[in-house]
Amino acid sequence: MNPTFLLWLAGAMTVFLGAATATRSYLDSSRWTILVFALVLYCIGNLMMVRLMREGGMGLAISASSVGQLVLINVIAVAMFGERLSNIQMAGVGLGVVAMVLMLYPTAERIAP
Repeated sequence: MNPTFLLWLAGAMTVFLGAATATRSYLDSSRWTILVFALVLYCIGNLMMVRLMREGGMGLAISASSVGQLVLINVIAVAMFGERLSNIQMAGVGLGVVAMVLMLYPTAERIAP
């Protein structure tokens, strides 16, 4: 996979996780400035996804972003909030990592129709 694609993917996932965190903060404080900030982050994340879809295809971009965010959310929950995962849940996170690797595994370039 193209290193630029991976950087944009990591950036988009970071922006979406930041937007989700800001949205959670808004729910606690009800300050409209935080809501506006979250909406701006979601717009930036979606624009980054458009570039990823153009470069790697819609299926790859959305699938890789979704699985990556799910894995990162679990890592954050365990590391920051002390949540514990059962063995079956840890296996699910492991399968998510395997899925990411397989999705991003380099393949031959697509042939344009």
